[in-house]
Amino acid sequence: MEKIKVVVVDDSALIRSLLKAIINRQTDMEVVGAAPDPLIAREMIRSLNPDMITLDVEMPKMDGLEFLEKLMRLRPTPVLMISTLTEKGSDVTLRALELGAIDFISKPKTDIAGGMQDYAEEITAKIRMVAKARVHQLVHSSRTASKNADAVLPAIRNRVTSTEKILVFGASTGGTEALKEVLIQMPPDCPGIVIAQHMPEGFTKSFAARLDSLCKISVKEAEHGDRILPGHAYLAPGHSHLLVARSGANYLCELSQADPVNRHRPSVDVLYRTAANIAGKNAIGVILTGMGKDGAAGMKEMHEAGAHTFAQDEASCVVFGMPKEAIAQGGVDEIVPLKDMAKKILTHLNVMGDKAFRV
Repeated sequence: MEKIKVVVVDDSALIRSLLKAIINRQTDMEVVGAAPDPLIAREMIRSLNPDMITLDVEMPKMDGLEFLEKLMRLRPTPVLMISTLTEKGSDVTLRALELGAIDFISKPKTDIAGGMQDYAEEITAKIRMVAKARVHQLVHSSRTASKNADAVLPAIRNRVTSTEKILVFGASTGGTEALKEVLIQMPPDCPGIVIAQHMPEGFTKSFAARLDSLCKISVKEAEHGDRILPGHAYLAPGHSHLLVARSGANYLCELSQADPVNRHRPSVDVLYRTAANIAGKNAIGVILTGMGKDGAAGMKEMHEAGAHTFAQDEASCVVFGMPKEAIAQGGVDEIVPLKDMAKKILTHLNVMGDKAFRV
């Protein structure tokens, strides 16, 4: 069995040493090079041809983001970012994901040596996943989105009917960019949206703010008791499960700090199951790129409750784990390329409202 070849890029000698020890303890991976800055890393990557790279953000000689952008343009390689749980760190990490990084690991703020050992299982699991992930060459796009931009897709025609609906999204690895691609196409009169994206506490607020700045709909980190309104999206905070509840005719957000499900909190299964119970056929379920099986059982429950369900197709996924499992369990009605997902959702909503249109 060939080992996963890893190059570690971090200006901290301690972090480099800790990562090397954690990785080299595994039988299926090894550190083939460790670089203190991007310039040395560049030469290592050329000579060693690693399967994946772990990359720090703040480094001397060249910023980690600048290096990542050059790497993804010239030599696309799977990258696992190393980040800190700070507001600045979360913003930079989200930018790294936009530039093509597959996932990230949060550095502990204190007791770095002990903290990194505590993360050892997560680190090695993510290395295995990142090494197999699809990477694409970074291409600068002239297309931008904003709240004032013309709608990419037609607005929903039957507002009265559509406001009774609810869109329920689940995603994990690769999901930040997948969600962005779908949500920037959503018109201001779309049904309320609830989202469970696997992401640690400290990152979801920044991610919601970033989406809000790009989309024509409003996006926020969900709070307990929020009414789920048309034209608004609610992102599960990194510390809580997000549940759909009902008060009279209104859908509401509920937060729960119950135990993790499928090792995740927020869990996609938790969100889907409550949507199945509360909204039934008035819900539309969407499962996007991600590692593991979280969401598969819940999507099947949504499907059995009469909801229409979509899964991102394998070719457009960074990691096909979650959609693949949902498809295998029989809970998916349509398998759709990411670029067509928003169009398919809106077309289905108009059909539900008996006012279909051509797209």
